[in-house]
Amino acid sequence: VLTDRLRTADDDNPKGYYEYERVKALDKGDHAWLPQAQGKAVKVISALLMHLPPTYTYRVIFMQRNLDEVLASQRKMLAHRGEANTAASDDEVAPLFAKHVQATKSWLVAQPNMTLLEIDYNALVADPRPAAQAIQRFLPSGLDIEQMVQAVDPTLYRNRSVPS
Repeated sequence: VLTDRLRTADDDNPKGYYEYERVKALDKGDHAWLPQAQGKAVKVISALLMHLPPTYTYRVIFMQRNLDEVLASQRKMLAHRGEANTAASDDEVAPLFAKHVQATKSWLVAQPNMTLLEIDYNALVADPRPAAQAIQRFLPSGLDIEQMVQAVDPTLYRNRSVPS
């Protein structure tokens, strides 16, 4: 994993973050760090994927999560940071985000330099083995399925959607 360890563990993510700060500048044309990312996992939010240059090939593992849970998680994180949530309501944001996700996945599939694997986050937390096996098949290196399964901590799954 390519990480700079700048974002440390907190109440929202007690085991820390696997992030690389320069990824956030993809939309500003910062691609100079990409050579050191070759052969490594890099977390890139969906809104920045289209800014990856076509000069590389990418294997994208797209984590699909229940939208209500994503929105709840974002609200809690903003509250923990003491930031006011001045954004639109969930009812306004949800359809826009769903449209964005679908457009992003369609775009990814159309890219000749990108291969896509979709993983259902909720299914992964419930039973990580099938997702670990799919990821092992998808990536070219020999990953340890048992270590991947053990890395999933269901106690951190706190923003569950409650069916109505």
